[in-house]
Amino acid sequence: MTRRTWTVVAAGLLAFALGVLGATLPVPLVALGPGPTYNTLGEVDGTAVVDVDGLPVYPASGHLNMTTVSVIDRLTLFSVLGFWASENGRVIPREAVFPSGMSQQEIQQQNTAQFVSSEANAESAALAELGIPATVIVTELVPGTPVAEILQPGDELLAVAGQPVDSVAAVTAALADTAAGETVGVTYRREGQEHEARVELAASPDRRHGLLGIIPGGIARGGDITISLGGIGGPSAGLIFALSVVDKLTPGDLTDGRFIAGTGTIGPTGVVGKIDGVPFKMHAAREAGATVFLVPAENCAEAVATAPDGLQLVRVETLHDAIAALEALSRGTPAPSC
Repeated sequence: MTRRTWTVVAAGLLAFALGVLGATLPVPLVALGPGPTYNTLGEVDGTAVVDVDGLPVYPASGHLNMTTVSVIDRLTLFSVLGFWASENGRVIPREAVFPSGMSQQEIQQQNTAQFVSSEANAESAALAELGIPATVIVTELVPGTPVAEILQPGDELLAVAGQPVDSVAAVTAALADTAAGETVGVTYRREGQEHEARVELAASPDRRHGLLGIIPGGIARGGDITISLGGIGGPSAGLIFALSVVDKLTPGDLTDGRFIAGTGTIGPTGVVGKIDGVPFKMHAAREAGATVFLVPAENCAEAVATAPDGLQLVRVETLHDAIAALEALSRGTPAPSC
């Protein structure tokens, strides 16, 4: 062969090798994009997403869709280039989604725990909003607080500081006049047995009164609320779950037949928190047919900058805000906007 021929052959072999590596060699990146969206007023695989038993239930139409973000792992160099060129995709370091210090099983367990917590908080927030008496339980304990050596997740709270509790808000109200370091009485039930204990309150930088050291949750008395949506992780469906519970437990139609979608974490008292992936969730919702999207207040700036055409953004800080906004839309009056 001539030198020119060898050069061409070598270049071809190099290009082939680079092509094979680009198509097969994994890179430490993942791609994010729009994920599935589910109507929480309906069914998935024949099972109601939100099911209520033992309480009066009212028919609901329209959509209250929770939204998700898809995560694509095991990317190659070529696939990364494709996602970089896509308008609805974003590439980020794999470590941000799959921390190297955690196993795949631990990550899955964490995501599942967050989702279960969002379900419990959604029920608690909905019951508090509707004023339905609840059995208050310990859902989580704050590590390092004195109460963590006394109470356990699943314990039923009967009284705090001498005041009976029948809602999550009642726990906070019972501590309103206390201070860190003070000792208060706690009455609780575990495995059918009632117990009393004295608990030293901890300090918290975001409140003046003493901190009991638990995250309480509410379960409807005389009824059962079940939220079923397998294979989904994370806490960001809390707001939509809570709205679905409210819609099913109240007369009338909260959506007024509209296709409403949204996102946001929710605390047991109804406070809505920010989430990640708003642009992807909005695009997935719009593609599914949504015309209104509920946005946590802290995500508004990002939402305005990336919202698809035809999607009305509604700003919410609490569950009560979201309900009031949907009622305003039904009346034809303005709702808070981002």
